[in-house]
Parts: sequence; structure tokens; C-alpha cells
Amino acid sequence: MKSFPNQIPIFPLSGVIYFPKTNLPLNIFEQRYLDLVNDSIRKDKLIGMIQNKRKDEGLYKVGCLGKISDFQKSDDGRILINLSGITRFEILEEKENSKLYREFKVNYEKFSLDIEPVLEEINTKSIVEKAEIFFNRSGFLLNWREFKKLNEMQKINTLSMIAPVTNEEKQKLLEAVSLKDKAKTLENIITFYLHETDFKNQTVQ
Repeated sequence: MKSFPNQIPIFPLSGVIYFPKTNLPLNIFEQRYLDLVNDSIRKDKLIGMIQNKRKDEGLYKVGCLGKISDFQKSDDGRILINLSGITRFEILEEKENSKLYREFKVNYEKFSLDIEPVLEEINTKSIVEKAEIFFNRSGFLLNWREFKKLNEMQKINTLSMIAPVTNEEKQKLLEAVSLKDKAKTLENIITFYLHETDFKNQTVQ
């Protein structure tokens, strides 16, 4: 397995998850994260993204390591970057530093499939059909014609990233180790929302 740094800068952000081989555009304006990005550019361009828990309960334990693939500074001091997902990681402990941003010791072993994937045969037809109904009911627009041109992994990861579900549910998707586990978790979540909507409609009637 390819070696990655065991200590990385962390950018915590609620409601945002992304996966290996996906892209995440970010608009950076807070000083601590401007420092983080500038330091990363000078070093290895690697940043860890992870979700905040609710009500100051700290961070979740699993996030995704990304590499800055695009970097632009705006006239008003902001930095626009694109992160390309590489592999997920688990937080082990926070490391003390004198910087404005936080750094953590991390481990990548649990998610070795992100780097050395095993071929998994997954039929996404049922998931995509349910997702299309769920998104339409939620008023969430997606170009389904273009979406259906993606491969199976891209379909699962894209739906996991953009689905209008809770932060906790997004985290479950991020922590699903294999693509098959992730697909099953995603379908269960979407099915729950569809049943909940049907129940509410029946109750109103």
C-alpha cells in the first residue's frame, strides 16, 4: 500500500463528505484555513477533510485525505481550491502545535481498498431508481442522463456525497469499508426516506 503521512492537517466541515477519486471545490476565507492551505501547498498539498459532530462534541473519527489539484487566490484574499480524494483515514490522536489549525495522527490501514480496490460486482439499478424518486420528491435536481454514464463506483460515491440526508447518515456512508457495504447502506437510507414519505402521505389522506 502506498505510504501517506501519519500526521496531517485537518479541515473540519459539517455536512460535507467526499470520497477517493471524487473532487471537492472549497472556498477558503478563515485565517486558520488560509494558513492550512498555504502550508500544505508549500509541503505536500495534502489535507484531511472530516465532519464536525453536533453541539461541540468534537470530530468524527473517519475522514478523507485529499490532494490540492487546483489553487487560485482571489483579489479579496480568499483562496479557491479543488481537493482530489485519495483515501479515507481514521483519527488516532490530536497533536499539539503552535498553529491556528489542528493536526492529527491518523491511520489508513482500515481503508486499504481505497488504494488497492478489489473488483466488486454491484448492480446499482435499484439504488439509482430509488434515488431518482427520492431526489425528485426532495426537490433536488440532478442531471440523471449524465449521471447514468458514470461507472458503478462513481454512481455510489456521487449519490453518497450529494444525497439530502443527515450528517450522521452521510458519516455512515463514509465509514462503510467496501463499495458493496456502502451501496447497501445507501439503499437502506434512501428506502427509509421513501417509506417515511409514503407513510406521511397516507396519514394526510
